[in-house]
Amino acid sequence: MSDPQRAERRPQRSLSPIWIVPLVALLIGAWMIYDNLSKLGPSITLIMDNAEGIEAGKTLIKTRNVEVGRVEKVRLSDDLEHAEITARMSPQAEDMLNEDTRFWVVKPRIGREGVSGLGTVLSGAYIQLLPGSSEQAQEIFDVLEQPPVAPPDAEGLRINLISQVGNAISTGDPVTYQGYTVGRVEDSHFDPEKREMRHRLYIQSPYEVLVTSTTRFWTASGIDMRLDSEGFRVNVASFESLIGGGITFGVPENASMGRQAKEGANYVLFNDEDSAKEGRYGQYLEYVMLVDDTVRGLSPGAPVEYRGVRIGTVVSVPWNFTAPQPDSLSRFAIPVLIRIEPQRFDDTEQDVDTEQWQQRLERMFDHGLRASLKAGNLLTGALFVDLNFYKEAVPFQRMTFVKKQVFPTTSGGFAQIEQKVSNLLDKLNKLQIEPVLDTLNQTLASTQQTMDKVNGIATSVDALLADPATGQLPENVNTTMRQLRDTLQGFAPDSQGYGELTQTLSRLEKLMRDLQPVIRTLNDQPNALIFDKKLTEDPQPRARK
Repeated sequence: MSDPQRAERRPQRSLSPIWIVPLVALLIGAWMIYDNLSKLGPSITLIMDNAEGIEAGKTLIKTRNVEVGRVEKVRLSDDLEHAEITARMSPQAEDMLNEDTRFWVVKPRIGREGVSGLGTVLSGAYIQLLPGSSEQAQEIFDVLEQPPVAPPDAEGLRINLISQVGNAISTGDPVTYQGYTVGRVEDSHFDPEKREMRHRLYIQSPYEVLVTSTTRFWTASGIDMRLDSEGFRVNVASFESLIGGGITFGVPENASMGRQAKEGANYVLFNDEDSAKEGRYGQYLEYVMLVDDTVRGLSPGAPVEYRGVRIGTVVSVPWNFTAPQPDSLSRFAIPVLIRIEPQRFDDTEQDVDTEQWQQRLERMFDHGLRASLKAGNLLTGALFVDLNFYKEAVPFQRMTFVKKQVFPTTSGGFAQIEQKVSNLLDKLNKLQIEPVLDTLNQTLASTQQTMDKVNGIATSVDALLADPATGQLPENVNTTMRQLRDTLQGFAPDSQGYGELTQTLSRLEKLMRDLQPVIRTLNDQPNALIFDKKLTEDPQPRARK
């Protein structure tokens, strides 16, 4: 049989069963790869200034203490300015990754609110995720240095503050209202172009109603001690502010509550409460006082008062001291710049007519309104500007100093006292002192003689008191009194002497009655004792012929 025939008769070989095993293994591997890939979440990049405590393959990403990712790679950026962390998130975390999502590292921290993150001492640091509410997805995030104050969608109010450099305000500082914490500082950064600090505040609900268009914010320094022309004042903020400072706010006294603040509204952060109150007087009239008295003790910020009511503020002491002064005044006066703030009278945020107020002040100048420096605090020597009317004021001629209207002045209290003392000394110098001194010498001589006599009398009295007989005088007086008492006892109503005296007086009375006829006879006839008494008949009444 030929070879082709043999080939036609040979049966064809089928697939060997042994290939089933690798095929199944291949399918299982593909399924496992698919399963692993389907369970893998998105990959994100985290930017950090310092990757301290972060380890690839170990550091977890959590939210509400549930693992939602793991760090896969830690490396430096190309410019070597920060660290880049690559993390693999779980599929369930994909919806959490948007532009509002926040990340921060949880590790042991010691702050104003106490110690936090102690659980990471043994387990190590981890990255906390705070989901956002935005619909815009994001894959690259900046890791915060501090935990956020509140979620971006938290109920409340967020506003912006602008302050000058020097306010020691940082993220997490409390925001208080009348000593009660109602919010926190979310962010603080410096704007180098405008040279100012910008702070973002979060006021938690329901306290956002406290922030209105007339609200003023100022730094809470814990303890504010001040000794100035208005006296000694101490303001103490909350205990937390006492330790680390913070921000407080309120509506100025007698001001309207204003409208409810809007989200993202801008406010100015003042250094203290007084500056916050003064900051609302945005309309004012500027005047220059040319003071001939000393300005020691007068400082910027001192009040300008009218009969005890503050109506303005001292701005600068001195102001443009080297500028030429009007010829009608002293060329060596000290220029002081002041502001008259008409809004203080009405205590309102509305605009005022400054021109009308300027005309009113000029009329008051003609009626004797003058400014003077007076002591507000004798302990510190602080001065303030006092405005009042003086009937004998010299007429004021309107003038300007460096394009500012001049406010008429008069001598202050100390200068007036000095003038009065000088006038008193002049009057004393004109007095005739020598006659007065001569009379005074004579009076002193007479007084000396009187005192000598008084001393002599005192010496005599001392000698009399030292005499032994004077010492026995009380005993003699006592003896005499006893004898007198014994004598008087003999004339008591129940004594014998009293009875005898009574009988004698009765006999004497009887004798007097018996002697009365004899006495009448002698009165009628004195010689009746020698001659017999003439008997006369009784007279008979008769009629005249």
